[in-house]
Amino acid sequence: MKVLITGATGKVGNRLAKRLSRGGTTVRALVRSLDRASDLRPLGVELARGDLLDPASLVAAVRGVDAVVHCAAFFRGATDAQAHAVNDTGTRHLAHAAREASVRRFVFTSTGLVYGDAGGRLVDEEHPCAPTHAYPVSKLAAERFLLGFEGLDARVVRLPFVYGDGDPHIQETQQMMRPCAPTQRMSIGHHEDVARAIALVLAADSPAHRVFNVTDDEAPTLSTLFAAVGAQPPDGSAPERGAAFDAVLDGRRIREALGFAPRYARIADAVAANAL
Repeated sequence: MKVLITGATGKVGNRLAKRLSRGGTTVRALVRSLDRASDLRPLGVELARGDLLDPASLVAAVRGVDAVVHCAAFFRGATDAQAHAVNDTGTRHLAHAAREASVRRFVFTSTGLVYGDAGGRLVDEEHPCAPTHAYPVSKLAAERFLLGFEGLDARVVRLPFVYGDGDPHIQETQQMMRPCAPTQRMSIGHHEDVARAIALVLAADSPAHRVFNVTDDEAPTLSTLFAAVGAQPPDGSAPERGAAFDAVLDGRRIREALGFAPRYARIADAVAANAL
């Protein structure tokens, strides 16, 4: 299988491209800057210059590939308009290009944030989505487009808070999460487990137009998450700040349908393995 990965200079996409390439998959990476993707060249990853907002630049990128894994997104620092343009409109551009090139499969990495405030309850893929922030609103719009897009085998993977593998994600979010309740739980997934889940969705013969939550076995409290990197717990000064991501992902569907099982079932496992 030859796979095009977008967002290959980002946290998830870069690690995914490397893992798939090392596992024997032929990988092409869609990048806006060839220089930023120089770490992929030694692994034999083919680089294709393109931009989601420039449909003409996507034609050559999708030509000759069997599947697309769409990881590119605009998250932190994006205005509402920028989030919509990249995450929704850009996805539509890529889907149209993929269909025109007869790409067999299209895997879209979405986010568990699309559920919005669920009051800390467990949510499966059928749970109503009610995001309020621009990033998950734009991702949900792209999901709905893909799931109704005829002529393309599209699958959606809703990711949790992704960590590990040298990613400073936990440290980077401490300031934003500092006012949240220390007892609030967070669905998480190690980069290795996220890559394994995406590989399973990519390889499965069926089903098309399906949504999968991906998460580790344990949704730790924010205090536990912070402690893993030696940080103090949140101070709880504004617990309402955590409402946008107050949902715990139910990951049974991908386990039962595709046999997914995380290597790092709990963050304590990643700490013990020195895999942060």
